[in-house]
Amino acid sequence: MTTTVRDGNATKLAYNRVLLKISGEALMGEQNYGIDVNVARSVAEELKAVHEIGVEVAVVVGGGNIFRGVSKSAGNMDRSSADYIGMLATVMNAVVLQDALEKIDVDTRVLSAVDIPQLAESFIRRRAVRHLEKGRVVIFAAGTGNPYFTTDSAAALRALEIKADIILKATKVDGVYSADPMADATAERYSEITYQAVLEKQLKVMDASAISLCMDNNLPIVVFNMRQSGNISRVVLGETGVGTRVWLGK
Repeated sequence: MTTTVRDGNATKLAYNRVLLKISGEALMGEQNYGIDVNVARSVAEELKAVHEIGVEVAVVVGGGNIFRGVSKSAGNMDRSSADYIGMLATVMNAVVLQDALEKIDVDTRVLSAVDIPQLAESFIRRRAVRHLEKGRVVIFAAGTGNPYFTTDSAAALRALEIKADIILKATKVDGVYSADPMADATAERYSEITYQAVLEKQLKVMDASAISLCMDNNLPIVVFNMRQSGNISRVVLGETGVGTRVWLGK
């Protein structure tokens, strides 16, 4: 745990550098498609609060609110072509989130795994780390830049590349459950669970490739409810009882 001093006040941080994984669907709000700018603004405010206490923040955003390579909207498209379209959707979401952050005076950079120089910088690991060290929020777009890999896998990969302390997985529910809590009232919420148990129980935390990558490198994940204001700050300050921790276990 590190102590950060801001404006003469000491703040104890459980994590110094975090990567937030947020789905494209989360940016839809109550809409059926596209981006709700009010939701983007709300996410930006949450990120600003964490950034201001001295946490280095990176974000991986999905594109499912616009297009998913494995969705019905892809029809019988070639999987690679469909996935590349999904990557472009994540760039759109990243630019929207960047705009929302900069409107509230948070210096932000979008780094894309697909070269689109008019919209984003190309992803270079050292550049990303340098931006973080300079106090900028970094948004990673276009997944890994490769088809057949989800943005969950991109989140795990980027988190390891920038040496993040933890992945924060933003969801609509307050943690990992034994079953879908929306469909099963008896579903049990775990306060913590091992990577191996997630894989064995086939729980929908992140895809298996992402979980395996985190397990192999002992990178913890906290799954939490993004809709509850202040949850990101609670996690980085080490508050217990927020979401579910996925880790190697004791």
